Amino acid sequence: MTKDTDKEGVGPVVLASHLASGALPQLSEMEYVLTVTTNAFHRWMVRCMNASGHSGMTPLDVLVLHGVRHKGREKTLSDLCVVLNVEDTHLVNYSLKKLEGMKLLSTGKRGKEKTAKVTEEGTRTCERYHQIRESLLVESVQEMGFDAGELAKAARLLRALSGQYDQAARSATNL
Repeated sequence: MTKDTDKEGVGPVVLASHLASGALPQLSEMEYVLTVTTNAFHRWMVRCMNASGHSGMTPLDVLVLHGVRHKGREKTLSDLCVVLNVEDTHLVNYSLKKLEGMKLLSTGKRGKEKTAKVTEEGTRTCERYHQIRESLLVESVQEMGFDAGELAKAARLLRALSGQYDQAARSATNL
């Protein structure tokens, strides 16, 4: 068994073998896992929000709603873009308008900056989402026996990798 194979002698599971043929094939495996996980997470968020009583939301809409509700404080458009790592402010602004139309958020201005805060209906929706998440997702993950410390370690790894991808993206812009 080499460092590039698992215990069955099979290399990393990847989407694109040509990308895994370099010095770190495990990074290609991580990228494939991120792709599959991202799609599953997006599907989960939308369906959980549907079950919470609000259909027609995109994954970004759900993230924006939860981001605005975080700590019960008004958020600015730029704050949300930074926290969500979204470069295109128009995408987040569209979500804010959509959520305001659904009566989940109210928007305003602080100087020239657009602000948003969660409404009572938005708070109720987030609470319902939380209840469904605890019941359908958290309980099943706990039953799998995942160690909370290992989940935290994986989150730290993914945060560190996101910084590497951001730096590589900046560098690629100059090529």
